[in-house]
Amino acid sequence: MKLIQITAIFLMGMVTAMANDLSKSIIKVSTTLQSYNASQPWEKTAPSKRRGLGAVLNGQKVLTTAEMVANSNFIELETADGLHTFPAKVSAVDYEANLALVVPTTDKGKEALSKAKPFELSSPVELKDEVEIVQLEDNGMTIVTEGRLQGADIVSSFVDGHFFLTYEIKASLQSAANSYTIPVLHKGKLLGLLTSYSSKDQLLDVIAPEIVAAFLKDAADGDYVGFPSLGIASTATTDPNFRDWLKLSDEQGGLYITRVQPDSPASKAGIEKGDVLLAIDGNEIDRKGFYRANGYGQLYWTHLIRGVKSTGDTVKMTVLRDGKKSQHSAVLTRTPEGIIPSHTYDRAPRFLVKGGLIFQELSSSYLQAFGKDWENRAPINLLDALNHPEDYEEGRNRIVFISATIPTPATLGYEKVNSAIVTKVNGQDIADIPSLIQALSKPDEQGIHTIEIDESPNKIYLDSKTADTVDRQLLLRGLPSLSRETE
Repeated sequence: MKLIQITAIFLMGMVTAMANDLSKSIIKVSTTLQSYNASQPWEKTAPSKRRGLGAVLNGQKVLTTAEMVANSNFIELETADGLHTFPAKVSAVDYEANLALVVPTTDKGKEALSKAKPFELSSPVELKDEVEIVQLEDNGMTIVTEGRLQGADIVSSFVDGHFFLTYEIKASLQSAANSYTIPVLHKGKLLGLLTSYSSKDQLLDVIAPEIVAAFLKDAADGDYVGFPSLGIASTATTDPNFRDWLKLSDEQGGLYITRVQPDSPASKAGIEKGDVLLAIDGNEIDRKGFYRANGYGQLYWTHLIRGVKSTGDTVKMTVLRDGKKSQHSAVLTRTPEGIIPSHTYDRAPRFLVKGGLIFQELSSSYLQAFGKDWENRAPINLLDALNHPEDYEEGRNRIVFISATIPTPATLGYEKVNSAIVTKVNGQDIADIPSLIQALSKPDEQGIHTIEIDESPNKIYLDSKTADTVDRQLLLRGLPSLSRETE
């Protein structure tokens, strides 16, 4: 009995010592966030607060999640003991991977971080390995919870549609302050950052160390580029009739390529819509898009691009076209954003108000403003553009649409027009908000603007003099600006 008690006391002392030591390596992060109003892009929403933890790294840098700093007006760091607080700024951020580096902006802050104990990065771990989850109470007390790695998957943790390697860890976390983002360790080294926690299932999602290491390597020179992408959309080849049509044998897996983004690595490598992607760098891809990864079991194929490779690396692809195999090499780059940005964090949306018509550029962020069930609640035509951008790309840099109509003397009869995609104005194709502004500077000889849209009434006629009068009245009534041409 005494031996058990002595062992328990010894272990408790070790945990306390670890907790005290960790307090020199973690720091509180507080941010004030303020995004732009989706329906009124000339103004911002009410500010909100977010509190989490960051991991101190070499060079007086702090690693946290991008979610902590997205649309931030102010960032403040505070030492674990609460003795020092100081402002900070973002030095590198990747919203797709959900990672950010922040640095102090004052000499006081730099001095405080110089006394901290930077974390070393952990190497990847194996299934069933134990990890430590670190939390910090307001009084500076460090809480260390043990967890166990249950599995790994490719997960979208912040920006929809962007997937990265994520560890799934089994642990029961306590309720503690500053826990929006917390570090996860393996044998005292930084493994990753928590991005979500299910108290019901007692499961944590943690950004994997491979992704953290790649982010830090890219950010080291102060010129962050970002994770590469291949630039394709694909679908499974599980349907037997579909497979027969593609001339796929029973032994072959493969993904059917439904779209190749213009100017992407895949496009430059000669990949075409209708090809079947069979393998990447010798890793065979099955009918659902998975391959066997050492140490992790089955992972989705995108990890071979965004988890294994860096921008500038070359990948070799095996594809099937008309029943024949071919080899293609692609130099990986950051694929162009496309006509519908996947997010608009830290960017002011471009817009134009003309005579009461509100014009905006479509983004995923705008659609997500329709709420939790946005994929069913957002306007059908805008969702179609999101899901089939190839049908809208020609002649466009962005998709311009009328988001709402303010009832004014200039918009009589058009009050119900909203969510209508603009195709032409005064005979000119509309590529983005700047081109719209330019087109609206030239009404016809009768002083009428003709705005062509993708739904009834198909054409809107706007009297330029009446519209200009309305614009002046809107400014007098408090509208801060009629347009924003730059993001």
